[in-house]
Amino acid sequence: MKRRKTPQRMCVGCQEISPKRQLIRIVRSPQGELSLDLSGKKSGRGAYLCRNQECFHTAVKAKRLQKALKCEISSELLAILAGELDLLEEDKEERTIDKT
Repeated sequence: MKRRKTPQRMCVGCQEISPKRQLIRIVRSPQGELSLDLSGKKSGRGAYLCRNQECFHTAVKAKRLQKALKCEISSELLAILAGELDLLEEDKEERTIDKT
């Protein structure tokens, strides 16, 4: 039986290729709203990031996130997205601590 290929995506921050499930998708909806897409199925233009703040800050500093989403992102919205990423990192750390 053939093995299915794992979808690969590139992080816009560090530009490393990783399995799609290990990355977080930031999506710009057709209405122009930005949000985190944890399921990977929201409609709209998306950009993938590793699950850490370093990649997020690198993508913002180099304007790769804005280029991938084809829109300008205000500093207030960037702060909100950074806060949501922080919450995801903390939640992931808590889950790994609970498993041990």
